Amino acid sequence: MGPLVGRSLIVLTRAIGARRVFELGSGYGYSALHFARAVGEGGEVHCTELSSDNVDLARDFLGRAGVWDRVTYHQEEATAALRRVGGTWDVVYNDIDKAGYPETVDLAHAHLRPGGPFISDNVLWSGRILPGEDDGKPDTAGIREYTRRLFAHPGFQTFVNPTRDGVSVSLRV
Repeated sequence: MGPLVGRSLIVLTRAIGARRVFELGSGYGYSALHFARAVGEGGEVHCTELSSDNVDLARDFLGRAGVWDRVTYHQEEATAALRRVGGTWDVVYNDIDKAGYPETVDLAHAHLRPGGPFISDNVLWSGRILPGEDDGKPDTAGIREYTRRLFAHPGFQTFVNPTRDGVSVSLRV
């Protein structure tokens, strides 16, 4: 994600007065920075990342930004972390391995408050999800199945913002 998507995350988070965000897939904390700024002091952002190197980078990056105290990293597989931590969240953000995207739809719905957005990055997948452009890879199939499930889910109202590589925003109804 880039700065424009980051700004979108801030706007969406602040628009609903979110205080609790759970990220499925966090890397070194670029999206977490935007969420941490949006939730403000007293808010919380839970991140998931398997790589200890990325967690160390996040600690430095988010520490220098002055928001590390709002962030908790879970060094484990993202969907397992959300299941273990549980609870209800104001925002769930998704940027895991794309083959795993379909599994996140029902999980996010189960852990989002009504009116909370489920936001996923890379849903246009550089055009590989379009008819005639499919590369046959598991990640592409994952994005296609994810999108099908998301738009069919009775508990979400969804749109895709074509900024950068596509961001889906699904409001839990």
